[in-house]
Amino acid sequence: MTVTQPDVSVIIGAYEAMPYLIECLSSVEAQTIDPMRVEVIAVDDGSTDGTGEYLEEFAERAPMHVLVIRQENSGGPSGPRNVGLGKATGRYVFFLDADDRLGPEALERMVDMADRAGTDVVLGKVEGVNRSAPKSMWGKTVERTDVFSSNIKFTLSAQKLFRRALLDRHGMRFDESLFTGEDALFTMEAYLRADGVSVVADHTCYYLVGRDDGKHVTKSGSYTLRFDSARALMELIAELVPAGGRRDQLMMRPFLVTLLPQFGPKYLTDNEEVRRHKFELAKPLMDTYWTEGVAQRLKVHERLRLHLVAEQRPELLPDVVKFVKAKKQAAALLERKGRRVYLVYPHFRDRAAGVPDAVYLAEPREARAFPGYREGGVGTFMRRAVRKARRVLTSREVRHAA
Repeated sequence: MTVTQPDVSVIIGAYEAMPYLIECLSSVEAQTIDPMRVEVIAVDDGSTDGTGEYLEEFAERAPMHVLVIRQENSGGPSGPRNVGLGKATGRYVFFLDADDRLGPEALERMVDMADRAGTDVVLGKVEGVNRSAPKSMWGKTVERTDVFSSNIKFTLSAQKLFRRALLDRHGMRFDESLFTGEDALFTMEAYLRADGVSVVADHTCYYLVGRDDGKHVTKSGSYTLRFDSARALMELIAELVPAGGRRDQLMMRPFLVTLLPQFGPKYLTDNEEVRRHKFELAKPLMDTYWTEGVAQRLKVHERLRLHLVAEQRPELLPDVVKFVKAKKQAAALLERKGRRVYLVYPHFRDRAAGVPDAVYLAEPREARAFPGYREGGVGTFMRRAVRKARRVLTSREVRHAA
């Protein structure tokens, strides 16, 4: 009998996953794709709550091929995923967390999309259950896009369909030295190396489940681990994308999602030693990767906080964080006949603080919310000046010719 290659290898890393594992595996068993087209590789990462035994029971009765690997605890999700990836034989792989579950038809729809579009990564719509989930990238189903033309940079979890040939070609594995953000590093690299990315937005493919006990496969980790993950992601982006607008566009993600929260409300409760340490950890990242192009892509309060971090001004930061935490609306100051909108956050035009006005200048997407704003601003002014200069030169040339 000829053994055909499965279409998709579902890789499940499981640690102390009961009773959530029951629904997780039920969602795999209920998939509409032909069971012969699926293999499940489940890695029990040293569980003591019956997770391993339940996986073995599932393997005996499941309609698809199931391989169960039991190992000592590795300390994080990367090890089990890498073990599973090393055993995978499918054309595609899908990483399923043992706490979560697949939506009906998920695997069939994602595999069909990848085959039809010829893309290397497929994102299936994610919904949160007792926890939040990313939303901005599910506006519509898209057969082919990339990380620069969409919002997919804001969903870097590993729960996606990846073409295994892509991963093998580049020797891609999860970084086991990271204990948070390892999936962001892996997924961003896949986005950047992929021949196209697809988005299935018209069908929920994945349910991200919030556990009642607050435990998840991904450990929350200390703040130092967050800086580690930010640095790793920034280094990857800098390695694969030349300096310029496209790099700035991607750098937004680690600055906004990983670094900025370290200087949010939690910062107010940090002791002086932790605050000082956070500034020390941020300094090399700000010195190397913080650019005007990144700054312009952020909202004013985001840009202001990171500017203060970049300039090593810890004495000014608490006032800004308190203002943002209170969810106050900063007053708008309109200048240049409404073409410039400055948002009056703390230290605006305070001589002692010396923060440049440009840090408080709202970009059009933020400025549009304020009555009296006239879009065009400096760019329009400059274009008019250039046109006027051209008219003057043309007029002089005509007179000279006459």
